Amino acid sequence: MAGIAVIGAGMGAMAAAARLAVAGHRVAVFERGATYGGAVGRLERDGFGFDTGPGLLHLPAVYRDLFVKTGREPLESCVELTQVDPAARHVFADGTAVNLPNASRAGVLSALDEALGAGRGERFSELLVRAREAWDATRRPLLEEPLWADWRVLGRDPYPAVRRRGLFGLRGGKGPTTATLAEVARRELADPRLIALLESHALAYGFDPRTAPASAAVLPYMEQTFGSWYVRGGMRALAEALYERCRARRVEFTFGAEVTGVLQKDGRAAGVELADGRVVDAEFVVAGVDPVRLPGLCAGRAPWGDDDVRPTPGHGDRTPARLTVCLALRGARPADAVHRTVVHAPDRAAELAGVFDDRHDPRTPGARPTVTVLRPDDPTTRPDDAHEAVTLTATVAPPGPVDRLAPEALERDAERMIERAETAVPGLRERLLWREVLPPTEDSLIPGPALAGQEGRFLRPGNRTRIAGLYGVGGWYHPGGGLAHAGMSGALVAGLIVSGDDWRGSE
Repeated sequence: MAGIAVIGAGMGAMAAAARLAVAGHRVAVFERGATYGGAVGRLERDGFGFDTGPGLLHLPAVYRDLFVKTGREPLESCVELTQVDPAARHVFADGTAVNLPNASRAGVLSALDEALGAGRGERFSELLVRAREAWDATRRPLLEEPLWADWRVLGRDPYPAVRRRGLFGLRGGKGPTTATLAEVARRELADPRLIALLESHALAYGFDPRTAPASAAVLPYMEQTFGSWYVRGGMRALAEALYERCRARRVEFTFGAEVTGVLQKDGRAAGVELADGRVVDAEFVVAGVDPVRLPGLCAGRAPWGDDDVRPTPGHGDRTPARLTVCLALRGARPADAVHRTVVHAPDRAAELAGVFDDRHDPRTPGARPTVTVLRPDDPTTRPDDAHEAVTLTATVAPPGPVDRLAPEALERDAERMIERAETAVPGLRERLLWREVLPPTEDSLIPGPALAGQEGRFLRPGNRTRIAGLYGVGGWYHPGGGLAHAGMSGALVAGLIVSGDDWRGSE
């Protein structure tokens, strides 16, 4: 039985802690904040409740496996999990709208044909068939196995080229495409509404479709294949269930405890030092912190070698963030209201430029963004059935200069989002009791999941480091960001510690 110190209480860190505790280890978690869950937060006011991080869960099998492996109670005994149907309503710039059914390829095809015109559904469906090839080629190395030592082979994009349309990136007529997602969208979909549909999935994960590899097409494939799920009480309820599972397995939590250093002895991690001067010995250290911070915690010693995937200095200055507006409404939620509506930007090029190109100039007026409107049919989100809680989110440039967070700038951005949301919620302004704007902060940055292609630029640092006994977990590490990926990251770290660094993943 080893002593293990975990830095941070995010979802990936808690997933690792629960698995390690069940394996018989003594696990202590040190979180500098006042609570657990990382980006999975909740705002409560006047009887209303709002998710302040992810609003839906994809790939629920990750957490089902976690709860089965860490106790007798399955996930559904700890939280109420339901499929969202339709998965989403998309309102495009030209006013066209389509409801996409949950986890139904045939249903999506039919809905797109009916709303956008004959043949559109087949075009999108064909693209997702090719996305499945990319998924099948990378599922194990990107999700179920520790990052390969020869990770550069993942720098080749597995998304297949389409010869019959004379498309891009054919190397002597063979080999994978080198196209970006935007090029795939333009050349394979043509219809600007289908392009917006595809690219909105990338944007939601913080990717610029103009630079993301074609393999990013796996993002809508995953959603369509495995569905979109909601937890009663919001995603915070999932974080609460995981926290309680950790406590039931005797994981110790200390909040308000900032780790200022990783102790080392004989070349390996040997514990942590806290800001209050306390020293905690441990045989293993699991770091759920931004990998850019890790060398500073390790007295300047580099956790990765020159041949490893390394974190990019200043990546937080270039990673998009989430702007959230919480709306308390008078009046009951209509019975036919859709849980999630995506209202697409009227000028997609301007939106992408504002998020990814002009992020350091607070004087640049922001384009009207793509806004996701969440209207859960959940009594726990409202004081009574005569009210409704609505959450608006948009992917925006990272916090940057203080000017970006000025109250007048935030109010301007909130007004733009509410204007867009009126498409999804008729009479929104007349029903509005109050609103609360949650600005983009370090905690709202969106580290996307790892993607193959682009010579490995979209991979994350591996979970094991060059410092023996030190591991990285969470969205900034392999296999990247997102609720499901965080859970996978915890499983990988636990596997490496329990089975040794030569462990190659679950069979």
